[in-house]
Amino acid sequence: MAEAFSSVLKEFNKSLGQKLRESLVSVMPVSVLVFVLSITPWVDISHNELTVFAIGAILLIAGISLFNLGADLAMTPMGQYIGEGLTKSRKLWVLLTVCFLMGLLITIAEPDLAVLSNQVSAVMNGTLLIVTVGIGVGLFLLIGVVKILFHVDLTSLLLFFYMILFCMAALLIESGRGSFLPMSFDSGGVTTGPITVPFIMALGVGIALSVGGRNASENSFGLIALCSVGPIAAVLLLSMTSTGSLTYAVPDFSMESILEEGAGVLFLEKMQEVGKSLVLIVVFFFILQALVLRLPKSKIVQIIIGIVYTFVGLVLFLAAVTLAFMPIGFKIGSQMAAHSPALLIGFAFILGMVVVLAEPAVHVLNNQVEEITGGEVSKTQMMTALSVGVGVSIGLSVLRVYFGFSLLYYLIPGYLISLGLSFFVPKLYTAIAFDSGGVASGPLTSSFILPLVIGACCTMQGGSAVLDFAFGVVSMVAMTPLITIQSLGFKSVMSVRRRDNKAMQRILAAADDQIIYFE
Repeated sequence: MAEAFSSVLKEFNKSLGQKLRESLVSVMPVSVLVFVLSITPWVDISHNELTVFAIGAILLIAGISLFNLGADLAMTPMGQYIGEGLTKSRKLWVLLTVCFLMGLLITIAEPDLAVLSNQVSAVMNGTLLIVTVGIGVGLFLLIGVVKILFHVDLTSLLLFFYMILFCMAALLIESGRGSFLPMSFDSGGVTTGPITVPFIMALGVGIALSVGGRNASENSFGLIALCSVGPIAAVLLLSMTSTGSLTYAVPDFSMESILEEGAGVLFLEKMQEVGKSLVLIVVFFFILQALVLRLPKSKIVQIIIGIVYTFVGLVLFLAAVTLAFMPIGFKIGSQMAAHSPALLIGFAFILGMVVVLAEPAVHVLNNQVEEITGGEVSKTQMMTALSVGVGVSIGLSVLRVYFGFSLLYYLIPGYLISLGLSFFVPKLYTAIAFDSGGVASGPLTSSFILPLVIGACCTMQGGSAVLDFAFGVVSMVAMTPLITIQSLGFKSVMSVRRRDNKAMQRILAAADDQIIYFE
């Protein structure tokens, strides 16, 4: 056992250097933007705040590196082993029960959701919100597994469920609780974060490959898309029945208040938060290992090492965003809004294009997409489409804060375009696009972008308007990649069609040359 542990540790430590380089490239653009902004007259960031931010950026690089390594070693294999093992057992009720429970547990473990619940605790019970969202994810993960097993068309499911969501949104507005609408749609984005994405995507791959079929690769995508619908429906229902106050109290985002409590206290809090989250998943996995999976020792050792990497990486990541990125984001938003709203909108677009690089789950998705599609959709293409989509979404979100209009003015046409494109592009692109929407709205969105927009809203519309106009940015980040990535697919379809037409013209021209005319 000790030899296996040592060999696995040595082999995968070699990968750490590559992960560090990737993380450095991911975090540097955001960090450089903040430091450049600090020397302009638009934002007043003190030397102490810049020092803490620099330390936070280093912690973020280390955290993303360790998390990505842990995802490769533990979270992704765990999902794939469970998917393959339970599918091969041919016991449908066992597979569906385990998928529901895993969906519930892994959502409770999601740090993004904890960040959102803390920020809305003034208007809704945080524990009730987390459990409700977990049930929503569990139910829709179950629906997603049924889709894979019985080859149900993803576009039809999405059309049906999004029609229901918008009907529920209309009922919520009619009940006079429309202020909960942006938060409800945000919950769909924050649920699919760094813990959820590697596990659920790998679960889908494991089940799809075990079921087989001509379109096994295409069939493996779509679980994230469906799991993003469940939380929205669950929170919309919860909002209709909630008796909580509609008065939102803006949290204290100041860096001084966090430093007064001490960095040690912050790290302990994050260790407890991540530990409680991961232990549920790990215990459940080892129960399945004993009863169903029975994997060899070498794979179990690999998973244990990966869990340790995941734990340390997430603690560093969450501590960094809480200590440095959240306060700086709020300060940038509030001060730039006071100086020049138009400038803030432009900055938000640029920030959105680079902030997606630092989302841990995005890299997991891009790697799996390139692998599953055999390079047809490359990591570079995916990252470009996601960057443009996220940049547009954050720029539009700040514009909405400035003018103060309903989120539905974006969501209804946005989803109509997204679902309309699904009829004209290969189904693989649709599945990837809807998965990407959930993945792009990760922890940095809820811990850096959301405070930035809240700060802008406090300046432009007042703190009382935050629930109506600042929330919704996460749902926008989740929506725009649906359009950009499917547009990538549409471009690919048109390129193939043009190439085929040119080839046919050459064939016809060559055929004409071969005709012999007799006089």
